[in-house]
Amino acid sequence: MRKASSGERDEAFVAFMREAQPGLLRAAFFLTGSPEAARELTQDALVRTYLAWPRVRPDGAYAYARRILVNQRVERWRRTSREVLTDFAIDPADRADATADHRDELVRLLQSLPKQQRKVVVLRYYVDLTEREVADVLGIAVGTVKSTASRGLAALRALATSTERLRS
Repeated sequence: MRKASSGERDEAFVAFMREAQPGLLRAAFFLTGSPEAARELTQDALVRTYLAWPRVRPDGAYAYARRILVNQRVERWRRTSREVLTDFAIDPADRADATADHRDELVRLLQSLPKQQRKVVVLRYYVDLTEREVADVLGIAVGTVKSTASRGLAALRALATSTERLRS
């Protein structure tokens, strides 16, 4: 089996990056609540993925990069004693369709959750980690993940319902 040249590895990484970056950026946005922080987190994850690229299996590259992204965000959560998310405006020119409105609403709803619930809900249902993986990443018990996710989803449903009633 021939070893790939540096140029071939770089070409493979560039192709991977083009395909993976939008999904990683969305995940980072839901984890951070800020477009700037999401871009920075995504860039850091891609740099770390590139450094490990010779060891990364092609079929697991996206999962590898996503895991780096999540781990970096969790490290930042742990280092930060208090995180304050603020409302932000997304330039209307960046909105391709009504999906952006739903995404904005989802981010606002997620921001209203307590920090631990937000972490669990995003990691479990958006990043699509298993309960065990979320527990390992956050350093909590699987039962805590289950109950926190359940309470977080219930709170999101209640908030979404009350938001719908206000619009009516």
